[in-house]
Amino acid sequence: MLEKLGAALKKATDKISNAIFLDKNLVDTIIRELQRALIEADVRIVLVKEISEKLRKVAYNEKIKGVEKKEHLIKTLHDELIKILGEKSELKVKVKGQTKIMLVGLYASGKTTTVAKLGNYFQKRGKRVALVGLDVWRPAAKEQLIQLGEKNNLHVFTDLKEKDPVKIWKKYKKEIDSFEIVLVDTAGRHDLDKELITEIKKLDKEIKADETILVMPADIGQAAKNQSEKFSEALKITGVIITRMDSTAKGGGALSACAESKSGVYFIATGEKINDLELFNPKSFLSRLLGMGDLQALLEKVRSVTDESKQKKFEEKLSEGKLTLNDVIEQVKSMNSLGGFDKLKSMVPGLGNAKIPEEALQTQQKKVSRWEHIIKSMTPYERENPEIIRKETSRISRIAKGSGVNTSDIRSLLKQYDMLQSMVKDSADLDMSKGMNPRQMQKLMKKFGKKGMKF
Repeated sequence: MLEKLGAALKKATDKISNAIFLDKNLVDTIIRELQRALIEADVRIVLVKEISEKLRKVAYNEKIKGVEKKEHLIKTLHDELIKILGEKSELKVKVKGQTKIMLVGLYASGKTTTVAKLGNYFQKRGKRVALVGLDVWRPAAKEQLIQLGEKNNLHVFTDLKEKDPVKIWKKYKKEIDSFEIVLVDTAGRHDLDKELITEIKKLDKEIKADETILVMPADIGQAAKNQSEKFSEALKITGVIITRMDSTAKGGGALSACAESKSGVYFIATGEKINDLELFNPKSFLSRLLGMGDLQALLEKVRSVTDESKQKKFEEKLSEGKLTLNDVIEQVKSMNSLGGFDKLKSMVPGLGNAKIPEEALQTQQKKVSRWEHIIKSMTPYERENPEIIRKETSRISRIAKGSGVNTSDIRSLLKQYDMLQSMVKDSADLDMSKGMNPRQMQKLMKKFGKKGMKF
């Protein structure tokens, strides 16, 4: 996601920080590199010029008492980039009662998959969610929504034969009333024509949506400004979701265009999987681009793949210091849903620019896959009480045969489980409500190192 821009920003801040003297040649070089990176990310030339002028003003003219010029220059760069990305906007959901959210946009913007992703997002947070398919124009749009709903255990309401979206809404309105979050998929066109505006306005009058979200793909770049303004003139757009942020270098253009038109970005979609939807926070996003990580986004991503009630039970078991292999497999499934480690490392401070060998990632992925096959080949009793397996070699042989692995793979899994269980027990013995003091933390980390956990 905007890797070239992130690398250029990191390089610029490093050059400023490490400079002994900020002479004219160095400042000009840094600004030229930044300009090139911002333009490649499709940020408007006018905005790029504004940033350049501000940086030159600080570097050449301004004298700030009590602040080192290098620090002030970095802060100026940071503030200007935040200005380009816009302010943080939040999708408002009622604590009690129903929230109706209507998604609008042109053809190929990704509305239908975004409806499903949003549904999954809210369902994982304990909300009762209904998806309503009212796109009667795009072939197979309603069928696609049904498939996404079935695959992800989401309730879908639509009529495959009906060609009037208002009639579909009225048909299921009573059933829909019992849901906390209602997400409505609407039709698109190749352009925002009168026919589309009339249809959406008619639907909006009937549905009375609390939020109307514009869905736009990142690869339209600077055209996002024009599109968001046109939709805002026709409808009361409350926020934006930008899709396809993983597959284009033009994401900077779409984000800055939304900021210019005062269209707050709620989410960005970073892939095709159901969990590839992230809350957009400009400051955190910039932190990630600079290679400083984004722990908040990582925690949100973990929440998005984990059922709230299951996670609560897991946390209770952690506090009791007792894990089973059923718990292990649930966590493995959740981590697999997050996407590859290469996708997550940008969120971890210090790992954003790290180069992880592809073969190392593949080896770990194969190991995790093997573990899943092994655990699935065990009986429910064995998963709950893994200590009985090593006592009876016949069980190890049976599981190895059933999962298609060597007996050594099973023993390796059991060894890792014992180490994990020991660590969980040690952490549970501490009074976590009071927190760990530095000595306790050091002791636990030392034990972690000695045990040599390898995942």
